[in-house]
Amino acid sequence: MTRTERQRELGQQLRADAVRMSARATSGHPTSSMSAADLAAVLLEGHLKYDFDNPRDPRNDRLVFSKGHASPLVYALFRAAGMISEEEFMTYRQFGSRLQGHPVPVLPWVDVATGSLGQGLPIGVGMALAGKRLNRTSMHVWVICGDSEMAEGSMWEAIEHAAFCELDNLTAIIDVNRLGQRGETMYGWDLGAYARRLDAHGWHAIEIDGHDIDAIDSAYREAADTTGRPTAIVARTIKGKGYSAVENQEGWHGKAISTEEAEAAVAELGGVRNVLVVVAKPDAPGHHPQQDATRRDRPRYEVGSEIATRKAYGDALAWIGGQDADVVALDGEVSNSTYAEIFAKAHPDRFFEMYIAEQQMIAAAVGMQALGWKPFASTFAAFISRAYDFVRMAAISRANLRLCGSHAGVSIGEDGPSQMGLEDLASLRAIHGSTVLYPCDGNQTVALVEQMADLDGISYLRTTRAATPVLYDTGEEFPIGGSKVLRSSDGDDVTIVAAGITVPEALAAADELQAGGIRARVIDAYSVKPIDAETLHAAADATGARIVTVEDHWAEGGLGEAVLAAFADREQPIVRLLAVREMPSSGKPAELIAAAGIDAAHIADAARNLVSARELTAITTGG
Repeated sequence: MTRTERQRELGQQLRADAVRMSARATSGHPTSSMSAADLAAVLLEGHLKYDFDNPRDPRNDRLVFSKGHASPLVYALFRAAGMISEEEFMTYRQFGSRLQGHPVPVLPWVDVATGSLGQGLPIGVGMALAGKRLNRTSMHVWVICGDSEMAEGSMWEAIEHAAFCELDNLTAIIDVNRLGQRGETMYGWDLGAYARRLDAHGWHAIEIDGHDIDAIDSAYREAADTTGRPTAIVARTIKGKGYSAVENQEGWHGKAISTEEAEAAVAELGGVRNVLVVVAKPDAPGHHPQQDATRRDRPRYEVGSEIATRKAYGDALAWIGGQDADVVALDGEVSNSTYAEIFAKAHPDRFFEMYIAEQQMIAAAVGMQALGWKPFASTFAAFISRAYDFVRMAAISRANLRLCGSHAGVSIGEDGPSQMGLEDLASLRAIHGSTVLYPCDGNQTVALVEQMADLDGISYLRTTRAATPVLYDTGEEFPIGGSKVLRSSDGDDVTIVAAGITVPEALAAADELQAGGIRARVIDAYSVKPIDAETLHAAADATGARIVTVEDHWAEGGLGEAVLAAFADREQPIVRLLAVREMPSSGKPAELIAAAGIDAAHIADAARNLVSARELTAITTGG
């Protein structure tokens, strides 16, 4: 059997397997898998270099299914490579199976979760950047894309960035099968429409028949030989290829072929096969980054001085980069505001300017961490919302990702509400397994950044634009999930819980209350998630179950609700939640904080009212 014949047989095997497994599951996307089967077969049999026994080897090529709904094809490839048994193969979409509806990294050969369309290619850009600039290997990134997802803006962020960075180690394989979920895609089978746009963005575009084995093989060779720019293979395919009853028919997207019809489909495809592919392994040596020749001293700030936590973030990141050569930094063209520029100057080979493309920035970070790097990605807190779906999917990818959102809250001042991140604590708290941190001073920021470098999962650091007083000594420890009690006594009347910019306001409020005979316990809840429930419980017990929370954030989902959640399984205290409740405008920071009702005066008023209300209740009830 010739190589071409073997690849053609493999393509038919992949189709039959997609039909079989989805029929058994009575759900799935077999027709989307069948259209790309020949493209995948030629890649696996003749071009992919991958050590399945060592999937984390940085020399490995990477295969990303941006069209993650074609998961039957992914698993059929793994079966063909001898990695999945027939028994496991037929557990597709069953509870407890590793073969989920869309691929996730519970399988060691799946680097990232896909299925939210428009994400695989941007992640592939991150992998290609890591391979080319960090690992410095000959690895190649192959991304199988659907034609429907080419309408996603994130795809074009990726296309533009890949061309700008001359990522000739990246190939996008666009499966142009014409049919989306509800009918024809934007351009149907007009391959030229895709190719012209890709060429205009600086890619090398190759138009082929996606079922012509020799044409596919030739295109892959051309892609591998192309230098100075990425390649896109625009392949005309037929959805449901191989089974005449569903070929090029609308209404079959996301629909399994019935068990009865599956037998006919497999028969038409030539029956069940067991072609086993010995995938070529990488052979080129990789580059292991060396520790920086010059190491920086740990940043230290004097108690009583003032520094913005965003500046402390930049200082800390540059310091950590000198300690750990696996740390990389990405920024969305605001590094002179987030202060990631300090890292860029200290470690230019490990800094990545992603420009105003937040989806691509987060995706690139996900791709880099899949290859073993420790990315920190920073932008204004408000703009992380543009890439929220990428953060959500990063959690599904089991990614270790470190985010920093600066310029958060009304305290940024004159720029106005479009620049004020007022939703970030809520949105990042909602991410599965996330850690949400909000430091109030420079030394606390350094300690938290240091811990983030080795933290699993998605972690988020909220930093402040304005300079704030340094409250803590350099040697102070700030464990994740902890808090700091800044003021307390045996006879405290009320607890004030603050974080970040509101901590100095809470301390000022405590001073005002003290002058009036009310003693306030002040807690710096720098770890918003996980929240320090133990300290909060103790404070509530000690202060008559009276708590005031104050935050520069919308009332929904932020610090106040994190505190309330800490009491979900015990008696609830009386909580006054001070937060931003009206749409802010431009103004001086102090004016905006006061207008939002989160300054020292409003905190003190809320505490007085809470104490007075409880005392009045005690008198009227005879308590």
